[in-house]
Amino acid sequence: MADYYVSFLKNVLVVSLAMNMGLIWRMRYEDEENVTPSLGNMLHPHGFGLYAQKNSRMQEEEEEAHASKKTQILATTLSSAAPPDGLKSVVINLDHGDPTMYEEFWKQKGEETTVVTSSWQHISYFSDVNNVCWFLEPGLVSAITALHRTVGNAVTEGRHIVVGTGSSQLYQAALYALSPVDGPGPMNVVSAAPFYSSYPLMTDYLKSGLHKWAGDAYKFNKKEPYIELVTSPNNPDGFTRQDVVKGDKGILIHDLAYYWPQYTPILSPADYDIMLFTVSKSTGHAGSRIGWAVVKDREIAKKMTTFIEINTIGVSKESQIRAAKILQAVSDGCSHPNRKEAETNFFDYSYNLMAERWKRIREAVNKTALFSLPSFPQETCSFSGRTFGQLPAFAWLKCEGEIDDCESFLRRHKVITRNGKHFGASMKYVRVSMLSRESEFKLLTERLPAIKT
Repeated sequence: MADYYVSFLKNVLVVSLAMNMGLIWRMRYEDEENVTPSLGNMLHPHGFGLYAQKNSRMQEEEEEAHASKKTQILATTLSSAAPPDGLKSVVINLDHGDPTMYEEFWKQKGEETTVVTSSWQHISYFSDVNNVCWFLEPGLVSAITALHRTVGNAVTEGRHIVVGTGSSQLYQAALYALSPVDGPGPMNVVSAAPFYSSYPLMTDYLKSGLHKWAGDAYKFNKKEPYIELVTSPNNPDGFTRQDVVKGDKGILIHDLAYYWPQYTPILSPADYDIMLFTVSKSTGHAGSRIGWAVVKDREIAKKMTTFIEINTIGVSKESQIRAAKILQAVSDGCSHPNRKEAETNFFDYSYNLMAERWKRIREAVNKTALFSLPSFPQETCSFSGRTFGQLPAFAWLKCEGEIDDCESFLRRHKVITRNGKHFGASMKYVRVSMLSRESEFKLLTERLPAIKT
């Protein structure tokens, strides 16, 4: 009888294995488009390809942020060898601002930024019960204030700091805190086009009765209360921004994710009611999912904390401690006696890398009449003393001439970008990430001049 059960279990295992393998290969070949391996997959032997399928009812909303309703994982080990046609068939996916270009800098830091956590540590929900944001780690507060003081890009004295799971959660927390519960209707939320493509989706995703997306700030003319989002430098086009509506019933949220000296000259410390920052773009640690808000008003900070408490009961302590270690290392590098040594100073390293990349992409675009890029005025940075124009994390690329849909045109040439329509702008524009690994960026600068209509 025992032999029978052993044989039976073996048969079940074989059948289960066959069914799972069949499912994997079915997922591999049922993709609605002809899948071409991306450069990222080719360069990572155990990488997974992610391909989205759109839900018909939510299609337009999902497209606004390029979020996928269903993800297929291709369980195929991809070779790092080039395809037979060289790299012409490789898809360059620059849709997302995944800041992998910073990997090389942080690899060289080694133990200096390594965090080891024992299993008994950080068990409690609480970090500092005397703080408005009671789940905010004291070490992260110190690192944030030290870095802002060193760079000179934000006033933190007398302000409240609220930590969030990325600046996206903080944005939603700010909307919650600023929208009155007893208002005559949802609070209007606006931003000047081109605006960050995720703002409309994040604002309306939960169909809240507290607030609603009201579109382009340039077109907003209602005599009603509103919240205006000011992103400066702006995502996607990189320009410095001020508020547009200037009505007497408006409240401002300043998204300053890119107000760091590798992207823009620091002119003065920002001093606004609500300012949002994130490690994703300041240091490149997007996977840690840590953002922070610098808030003037205590009651607003308390309401933002309440939102995060209800939403996620705080923010990961491990991520906070890692972020604190990294931010402190950046501050220490800036105060090093040999501050101008790029291998020591993160902002010098990052500035040089961004300046070099912008030089290369402008050279590539100038070789063809099909595309153009914006120009930026030069200003002197109070942090570095350099005089330079903006070096945005994204290139706001325009297709010239008779090309009306730039995203589709580039997609035919296996360059994946984000369509201008998602930013409230013309489809002649696309947003292109400048933060990819060198291998992908190099291929982009080689492919753009070679494209023919």
